[in-house]
Amino acid sequence: MSMKLYVGNLSYETSGENLRQHFTQAGTVETATVVEDRDTGRSRGFGFVEMATPEGAAAAIEQFNGKEFGGRTLTVNEARPRVERGGYGGGYGGGGYGGGNREPRW
Repeated sequence: MSMKLYVGNLSYETSGENLRQHFTQAGTVETATVVEDRDTGRSRGFGFVEMATPEGAAAAIEQFNGKEFGGRTLTVNEARPRVERGGYGGGYGGGGYGGGNREPRW
C-alpha cells in the first residue's frame, strides 16, 4: 500500500523529477509532483511524493524532514486527505449573507 507525503519549503527551481530522484534514496517512489500556480505555471514551493510502502514513507520522513535540499530546509510529513471546498466559499451555513452568527431579526 502506497503512502503520500507532503513536501514543503521546496526551492522554486525544484522539478518533480528532482524530487523523485532525491526521494529514491529512502525507497521506491510511485509519483513525485511539484504543485504549480495555475496562472503562472511557477512552482508554489511544495509538492507531494507517493512512496510505494509505508516503510519507505517513514524512512523518507526520517531522512529528509528538517534537512536541506536545493538550498532550503524541507518539511516532510504524511499528507492529509484533500478537503473539497464548497462552491460558495462560506463554511458556516450563513448562505453568504454576513457571518451567519447574528441574532435573527424577526
